Amino acid sequence: MKQYIITGMTCASCQSHVEKAVRSLKNVESASVSLLTNTLSVEGSACDEEVIAAVEAAGYGASLKYANQNKLSESERLKADEKALEDKNTPILKRRMILSIVFLVLLMYITMGHNMLGLPLPLFMNGNYIGTGIIEMLLAMAVIIVNKAFFVSGFKSLSKGSPNMDTLVALGSGVSFIWSLYILLKMTVMMRDGAEMIAVMHLYHNQLYFESAAMIPALITVGKLLESISKGKTTDALKNLLKMAPKKAVAERNGKPVLLDIDEVVTGDILQIKPGESIPADGIVIEGMTAVDESALTGESIPVDKKQGDSVSAATINRSGFIRIQTVRVGEDTSFSQIIQMVSNAASTKAPIARIADKVSAVFVPAVIVIALIVLAGWILAGSDISIAIEHAVTVLVISCPCALGLATPVAIMAGSGKGAQNGILYKTAASLEMAGKVQIAVVDKTGTITEGKPTAVNVIPAVNVEESVFLEKACALESKSEHPLAAAVTALAKEKNISILSTDNFKALPGNGLQSELNGKKVFGGSVKYVSSMISINKDILNKASEFAEEGRTPILFGEDDKYLGMIAVADVIKDDSAEAICEMRNMGIEVVMLTGDNERTAAAIGRQAGVDRVIAGVLPEGKEAVIRDMMKRGTTAMIGDGINDAPALKRSDLGIAIGAGSDAAIDSGDVVLMNSRLSDAAGAVRLGRAVLRNIYENLFWAFAYNIVLIPIAAGFYPRLQINPMWGAAAMSLSSFTVCMNALRLNIFKIDDSSHDRIMKHRKLHDAETVKTVMAVNAAGGNTTVCPIKNRGENMIKKTVKIEGMMCEHCAAAVKNALEELDGIESAEVSVKDGSAVIEMSKNVDSEKIKKAIEDRDYKFISIE
Repeated sequence: MKQYIITGMTCASCQSHVEKAVRSLKNVESASVSLLTNTLSVEGSACDEEVIAAVEAAGYGASLKYANQNKLSESERLKADEKALEDKNTPILKRRMILSIVFLVLLMYITMGHNMLGLPLPLFMNGNYIGTGIIEMLLAMAVIIVNKAFFVSGFKSLSKGSPNMDTLVALGSGVSFIWSLYILLKMTVMMRDGAEMIAVMHLYHNQLYFESAAMIPALITVGKLLESISKGKTTDALKNLLKMAPKKAVAERNGKPVLLDIDEVVTGDILQIKPGESIPADGIVIEGMTAVDESALTGESIPVDKKQGDSVSAATINRSGFIRIQTVRVGEDTSFSQIIQMVSNAASTKAPIARIADKVSAVFVPAVIVIALIVLAGWILAGSDISIAIEHAVTVLVISCPCALGLATPVAIMAGSGKGAQNGILYKTAASLEMAGKVQIAVVDKTGTITEGKPTAVNVIPAVNVEESVFLEKACALESKSEHPLAAAVTALAKEKNISILSTDNFKALPGNGLQSELNGKKVFGGSVKYVSSMISINKDILNKASEFAEEGRTPILFGEDDKYLGMIAVADVIKDDSAEAICEMRNMGIEVVMLTGDNERTAAAIGRQAGVDRVIAGVLPEGKEAVIRDMMKRGTTAMIGDGINDAPALKRSDLGIAIGAGSDAAIDSGDVVLMNSRLSDAAGAVRLGRAVLRNIYENLFWAFAYNIVLIPIAAGFYPRLQINPMWGAAAMSLSSFTVCMNALRLNIFKIDDSSHDRIMKHRKLHDAETVKTVMAVNAAGGNTTVCPIKNRGENMIKKTVKIEGMMCEHCAAAVKNALEELDGIESAEVSVKDGSAVIEMSKNVDSEKIKKAIEDRDYKFISIE
């Protein structure tokens, strides 16, 4: 994709004309213009000269955003990005506004101050209507000259057959000025022919519109200035990211520290970073300890401790100690550069919802000009004075505003993507941000997404009369020579408990069974229940406990020594701290949550129960995941959340792929959204922000359309009791775009992790019949998929104290509390997530079936009644 800087655009009509001109080129596949950043993104093989020529033929200017797109260093790219976002327009508009106001105040002093309020004028102007008219004309001309950009752009675009907002301003102000000039000349003829002074005075007071001719461009300039300032604020997030990009680095060359430009740093360099300095590249700490502020990447304000072997990222801040790092990724390959690129892409691409405004904008200005001509002709045919007809036609021209339509979507997208980046949620395109707000079904990978992704020893149960430390010494000695993931979980436990690893002899790994070795002349072995049971006799209670662990999704590893049982360690891939709460939040937002895994049914069901998902589909091969997603998409907008290489096809296939930041490069490349903090709770935040942005866009589009639909008929004079003159029309037009921008800026104070305002609702359920169809489709493709028996919350009965299962967070408690207290007769309900209970106080006996239904509607599971 190539990008160009476009100059001369003032409204959505300009944007539409540029896109149409470039898309008409033979070798252009797509073209998208951002009115917010004034950039044109083009995909295709068309050469730069063709694209620039097409833009210029449409009446606008164009230049390459990056001078050397193929040989561009990181610092050159960042400088080009900063230059593209540099606000050159605001200072110019400020100067124009100040000069316009000075001349306009003098003009309004004459037309309103003297004529309406009786304020004094120089003696030579008293009763000198022609002289006063000439001075008004000169002051109006001064304002027009100061704002000549409107007239140059407006008439130039009109001559090219692509009128824009400036055309409306130029026509409105120009017609007012020309008509007033005609009346002024008519007054001189009347004076020459000896007409009575009262007739001349009548023309002066009723048909001179020099103040309108000046007020229109002056007020539009004020509006443009406010719009420019507010647009600048929506790009603050991207500007701040660009400012944080490292510019220099201290590298070791021939054993000595050398200060280099960031472009001179290469992979494998050793860099020195002092306290307070920005880390120049992604790398690994090879010396020193420190605390690193990673807020630029993750949004987390608390510094993270780093030691030898830990990874660090570019643009994070070394807060405390001196460290040396070896670079792993430099330049545009760093995580920080990729964040900048994603935010920039989101700003320069278009959300599908923007097509509504694009279609309207393409015909808006020509339609307004036609409406103005119809209004002019209509008033004249109705017998009104031509000056009245002109006034209504001019008001129609200046009150119409395509700018608000063009800005409605991009300002919200930019503000939203910037807010996401500040919180470690990266939307790659505007379309992905919009799609996040429409998610109905979330399909979540198990390993590494809901769970930690690595086995952890969760239970240690030594045999009777065997000390735990002795048991662990022997178990860890046996497992230390194995490379199996389960063995790694046991040895990690040894490190955690500071248990020394003893030396063993004659080690053997028995695939599918376990391990055996010799320790101090004794045979030590460990592995599956079946394997260890074949070696020694195992107590029935121990076997039952092992079976219980297995039902809970834990893998029991039994150990023995000669003919003696030593103990058992249960290993599991435990769920992440925030997974259950994140899934609870998504469910409360009305999202159906389905866990999709290649694991066996028993383990998957156990994890599903702990996480609180609606449904688990287990035993799915990588190609089967893509088939499941394809089938889910038939039922609603589907997001796939995953982290592994095997998730990449499903991430790509889904309506919205959400990749965990700590996952594989294939998953990150396939995803539409990247969660830099690798937290599942950020997936709920991504949807929550997407909904806020989508809501903001709808609000903006509503006000943009409503503004024109309501005010154009009023400006045309269809409602005699509501009269708007050209001056008020210009003021209204100026405020419309400003209002849209300010509404988008509200997203800057939106709290992504605040679930208190989520609409608690009964979400769409996948019925068993639908799930069976999915399983059949996957199995037909060669899978071995099963649906685990995860009970959906809702089979409830209660009296005074109700035991409830399925509540994961305070948001769940609030849902139950609201459901109960809505019933007539229940005065209060105290709900405890910790105890899994609700204590209700009833002023009268409430039928248990009504209480049951209330809780079923909230989809939680009843356990018992006391």
